[in-house]
Amino acid sequence: MLLAAGISLYLLAPQVLEVFSSWPKLREVRPLWLGVAIAFEATSYVSLWTLQRIALRTRSWFAVGTAQLAAGAAGSVLPGGGAAAAALQYRLLVRAGIRRRNVGPGLGSALLATTMTAAALPVVAVLAAIGGPATPQGLRQVAYIGGGAFVVVAAGAGAALAWDWPLRSAGRAVRAVASLVGRGERFAELPERLLRQRDVVRAAFAERPVVAVLAAVGKWGFDYLALLCVLASLETRPEPALVLLAYSAAALLAMIPLTPGGLGFVEAGLTGLLGLAGVALGVATVATLAYRLVSFWLPLPVGGIAYLFARRRYGAAESAAATSSETSDATIVPR
Repeated sequence: MLLAAGISLYLLAPQVLEVFSSWPKLREVRPLWLGVAIAFEATSYVSLWTLQRIALRTRSWFAVGTAQLAAGAAGSVLPGGGAAAAALQYRLLVRAGIRRRNVGPGLGSALLATTMTAAALPVVAVLAAIGGPATPQGLRQVAYIGGGAFVVVAAGAGAALAWDWPLRSAGRAVRAVASLVGRGERFAELPERLLRQRDVVRAAFAERPVVAVLAAVGKWGFDYLALLCVLASLETRPEPALVLLAYSAAALLAMIPLTPGGLGFVEAGLTGLLGLAGVALGVATVATLAYRLVSFWLPLPVGGIAYLFARRRYGAAESAAATSSETSDATIVPR
C-alpha cells in the first residue's frame, strides 16, 4: 500500500503542487464564509455520529465522536488507512464499553449507508439540473458512473436485508477460501453469525429509520454546503447542480484507498471538475485548497486530540470495558 501510495502521488504530483502552490491566495477567502464552512463541516460530522449511534445502539456521543475523529485522522495519514482506521475505531468503541457484537456490523452498516448516499448524489444532481444549463460531457460521465454504482450497491444491500441466501453464500465463500489456508475452523459459524449481525443492524435502523436516512444525507449534504460556502467566499456563483456533480465525484475519489484520504485524487479531480462546472481555473484551485483545508487537514489535529481524550477516559478501564461489552446486554449510557 505504501508503494501504491507513492506511485499515485508521483503521478498526481503536478496537479497537487499546483493546488498547494496557491496557498498565498487563501487571503482572498472571506473569513466569515470560511467560518460558516467550518460550521457546516462540523454539522456533517455530527450527522455521521448520529448515524453511527443508531447503528451501534448506543447513546454515548462522547464514545462515538472521539472514536470516529481519531479513526478518521488515522485513516487520513496512513496509506490504505481504511483498515487501520476501522481497527482503531473498533478498539476505542469496545474500550468505551459498547458490545463487541454491535461494533463490527454497526460500523459496516453505517459505512454502507453513507456509501449508498454518496453514489446517489450524481443522480440527485442530474434531476436538479433539469431545465438548467446543459451538463458538460465530463460531468455527465460522473452521473452515469455514480448512478450505476448506486444501483449495484443498493441492490446488494437490499438483497442482503431482504433474504438470507446472499449473506449465507458470502459466508460460505469466505469459509471455503479460509479452508484452503488451514483457517476454516475460525469461520465455521460465519454464515450464521452474519445473519445474526444483519438482524441486529436491521432492528437498530428499524427503530429510527427517518433519523438514520436524514443523518446519512446530512453527512454529505452539509459537507457539500461547506464547499458552496468556500466558492461564495471567492465571489463566484456557479450552478449548484453542476457543483454537486463535481462534489459527488470528489467524494467518490476520496474513497480510493491508494492514498490517505484520497490525497491527490481529490485535489486533481475537484479542481478540474469545478472548471467544468463553470468556475475559473484559478478560483477552482483556491477553492479546492480551502475546501480541503476545512474537510481534510483541519480534522487531523482534532482527531489527535480526540484520541487523547478517549485514552484518558477509557484507557485505564480497557480490560473491564472489553469484558462488560461481551457479557452485558444493556445499551451503554453516556459516561
